[in-house]
Amino acid sequence: MANILLAEDDENLGFMVQDNLESLGHTVTWSKDGENAFDSFEKNDFEICVLDVMMPKMDGFELATKIRSKNDFIPIIFLTAKSQEEDRLSGFEIGGDDYMTKPFSMKELNYRIAVFLRRNSVPQQLSSAKIVEFGQSTFDLKNLIYSFGNHQQTLTQMEGNLLNLLVLHPNELIKRETILENIWGENDYFKGRSLDVFITRLRKYLKKDTQLEIRNHHGVGFSLIISN
Repeated sequence: MANILLAEDDENLGFMVQDNLESLGHTVTWSKDGENAFDSFEKNDFEICVLDVMMPKMDGFELATKIRSKNDFIPIIFLTAKSQEEDRLSGFEIGGDDYMTKPFSMKELNYRIAVFLRRNSVPQQLSSAKIVEFGQSTFDLKNLIYSFGNHQQTLTQMEGNLLNLLVLHPNELIKRETILENIWGENDYFKGRSLDVFITRLRKYLKKDTQLEIRNHHGVGFSLIISN
């Protein structure tokens, strides 16, 4: 069970989400505006954030940016009435991990939260290894820290899960649907677009290591190429 931050200004929806999540055993702190939500975030330890995009005082994107400045790895799910692709991609680009368009089912929200909580655990393949070496880089999965020389980059949980999957299969093509099902739990068009955003972010982190390349197999998948 998790300690969850819920930021939602709609009284009816906020009550429904809080009641639903608490019925499953989660602890939910419900804030009705962005400023109050960030204040709660600074005073408590949360395992996941569920943020409405359109809120008074501070919108969900600004709130997520401030949360990311304090915590690189906590999962963030956006809730919004907007369906435009640009809004979804903007959310991913500032550090969001998932996106749900209103109206949505509580069953779907429960499923997505469960996926994140499950992904937060250290995969069995690396459970005995604190740090994995690849190319001239290292990756500490437990602490979500990528290192190259003296440079360190703390990853979000989703970035870490994606890098982990690539590192576990060096020089192998991993199909898009395999990545989506392993990382997001489903193969979906918008998840596919978010995957492209996450790949771009990982390329930025890895670009200084000349032995590493994330190769795009157009329309098929990606591979982490490690050269000598």
